[in-house]
Amino acid sequence: MRGLGPRVGRSAQAATAATAAVAALGLLLSACATGGSGARDEGPASSEPVVSTAPSPSPSASVPAKKIDAVRLVKEDPKVSPAIKRDLKPCVGKAYPVDVSYGNLTGGSASDVVVNVLTCGDAVGIGSYVYRAQGDKYENVFKAEEPASVYAEIDRGELVVTKQLYESGDSVAYPSGEEVITYRWSSNRFTESGRTRNDFGNAVGGEPTEPSAD
Repeated sequence: MRGLGPRVGRSAQAATAATAAVAALGLLLSACATGGSGARDEGPASSEPVVSTAPSPSPSASVPAKKIDAVRLVKEDPKVSPAIKRDLKPCVGKAYPVDVSYGNLTGGSASDVVVNVLTCGDAVGIGSYVYRAQGDKYENVFKAEEPASVYAEIDRGELVVTKQLYESGDSVAYPSGEEVITYRWSSNRFTESGRTRNDFGNAVGGEPTEPSAD
């Protein structure tokens, strides 16, 4: 049993050294936790909120809570020609030949109003107008009046006006072509940003022709 003496002595010394190291580590951790104030912090650690720096989207123009009286708007508009005002009458009962669209064209806080005046018989557009909200009133900021055919639409924030092109002998239903004009709102007015012309073939809707004799 004598041979166990040195091992026990070394084990005891090792255990004593390990205990001292653990105690020193505990004191070091305690000092870090108290931060030198002598009092230990309690409760969960606080965290700062993350603030996004991305710009917030601009509010889109709101659609009016009630429909705009487009007929009254056109008839009281001094920029509309007297001929169109005179021809703007109900087709059946109280149904007027007008198409009305709402959308954001001018970047205002309220929706802009696009009004197309048509004919009763064949629904050909004879006048297109854009009205911008100014308080509780509307201001005419665009007009296109054609004796043949014109129609305005809102397309992804742009104003697109289509004009039918007629040549001598064309019927109303079959024009020879069309022009599609795109406008953008800039410096408080609409400016043309693009124009496309399409020529239609006369194979469809044209007058039949006699085959030539051999």
